[in-house]
Amino acid sequence: MMLSVKNLAVSFRVDEHSRLQAVKGISFDVPENGTVALVGESGSGKSVTALSILGLLPKENATVDPASRILFEDKNLLEASGKDLRALRGAQISMVFQEPMTSLNPLFTVGFQLGEVLRQHLGLDRAQARARAAGLLDEVGIAEPESRLHAYPFELSGGQQQRVMIAMAIACEPKLLIADEPTTALDVTVQKQILRLIAELKTRRRMSMLFITHDLGLVSEIADHVVVMRDGEIREQGSVDKVFSSPQDSYTKALLACRPPLDKRPRRLPVVEDFLVSPGFGAESREVASREERSRGTREDDEIVLEARQISKSFYFRSGLFEKKKELKAVRAASFKLAKGRTLGVVGESGSGKTTLGLLLVRLHQASGGEVLFEGKDLLALAPKDALRYKPRIQIVFQNPYASLNPRFTVGEILLEPMRIHSLRANEDERRQAARELLGKVGLASSALQKYPHEFSGGQRQRIAIARCLTMRPDVLICDESVSALDVSIQAQLLNLLQDLQDEYRMSYVFISHDLAVVRYMADEVMVMKDGEVVETADADEIYANPKHPYTRLLLSSMPGRISAA
Repeated sequence: MMLSVKNLAVSFRVDEHSRLQAVKGISFDVPENGTVALVGESGSGKSVTALSILGLLPKENATVDPASRILFEDKNLLEASGKDLRALRGAQISMVFQEPMTSLNPLFTVGFQLGEVLRQHLGLDRAQARARAAGLLDEVGIAEPESRLHAYPFELSGGQQQRVMIAMAIACEPKLLIADEPTTALDVTVQKQILRLIAELKTRRRMSMLFITHDLGLVSEIADHVVVMRDGEIREQGSVDKVFSSPQDSYTKALLACRPPLDKRPRRLPVVEDFLVSPGFGAESREVASREERSRGTREDDEIVLEARQISKSFYFRSGLFEKKKELKAVRAASFKLAKGRTLGVVGESGSGKTTLGLLLVRLHQASGGEVLFEGKDLLALAPKDALRYKPRIQIVFQNPYASLNPRFTVGEILLEPMRIHSLRANEDERRQAARELLGKVGLASSALQKYPHEFSGGQRQRIAIARCLTMRPDVLICDESVSALDVSIQAQLLNLLQDLQDEYRMSYVFISHDLAVVRYMADEVMVMKDGEVVETADADEIYANPKHPYTRLLLSSMPGRISAA
């Protein structure tokens, strides 16, 4: 056995009188040349387990139970000295972290950082390290590896940065590779490339791998064995085929059911509580809603609430002090119609212009050309004072719930501020009552009004952001990757919430996402963007069943499916 974790228990000191038990006596094995997936939601203890293996837990407040053992080739890593662990890291056990931009030093070139690993562990001189670094970049599929050695991390795309991290991890030919959420923030096409690359490298170099993720959909593509964690405990483990075909634990069943299915559209997605809580009030109606399907699509007689005509946006920049300005066309003559009470899904890779398009609709970017018609008015041509009266009618929910809310405001202040600015509701009492009601709509207690954003989880913060938009009673809500960073169970809750709100208020959504399964579930019509252009638009069922454009077919072919290393 390459790695054996035995009764691992880890706690963190919260204050002088209390500790948080993050990992509670878990045990699992990683065999030679095998891949084990560690699956669970945020806070389940996955990353703490990985950091324990490498001895990277903070010494100030982390404590590993003395009865715990982590055996790597029969040596207990928890008893290893700091010197032994430093020699082990990178050379025999390597780790690919979730966010490459925080893992790569922005002050040093890619070549220097790769060379440092090779010089430190293999004793290569500069020339040897440089040649080996170029070979590693070529092995992980980076074009023009020699020239990329001189590039800084910020000059690379997210997928290229992750490839550099993988190159650093395999540089010394480790026996065990730990991959901690290596594809979470990547587009579906880049995600598939990275997964295939990892699978190929593992087979070619005969490595063992511990793959950490919150998405069970990815597990089926790369792992042989799966370990499901929740609240620091292992709920279920076994072969991937067995766990996927016949899950025994209710939590595993919940994780598998929370993802939007590709073959149907249930009126309501199941959530974790449906499986973990004993049936009670409303359980029967929830079950019926999970079986019923929601119809999707547009009709010719649909009322059009928003129309974009040939809108464009260019950015200008200089690559050097004396260079001429260069033009980057972020959106190129995009046109679409949004019907009342319908959802337009916008898909494409990073850099396709999706987010820029959303920001143009709410005038957070100034368009270079085109029209956005709302109630017969071109919103882009209005003076700022005239546009103010339309701002409440078109709202946006941003991707990052941690950066969307003012950390110095209470939730009450966050919800009351827009109503005060736009003089909505008759008085302050009515505004406070509206804020309480909206919190209830998004599934939060009225006591949240007195709390600050840092007291809430990511999913709860996104609910607050949605409630803030609802204070304006908008006709159009733009959701810019608003569920992509969330665990699948929280994602299901928010998708159900958005469906309920659309049913109640007949709001129209512009739903921007790179998650094609979520878009198919939510959208009546799908618009595909590439390099700022709209390459295809059609009803959701039509575009998924019969894509016309080669780029659309590429995106759909990259949706999760079994990936082999062959």
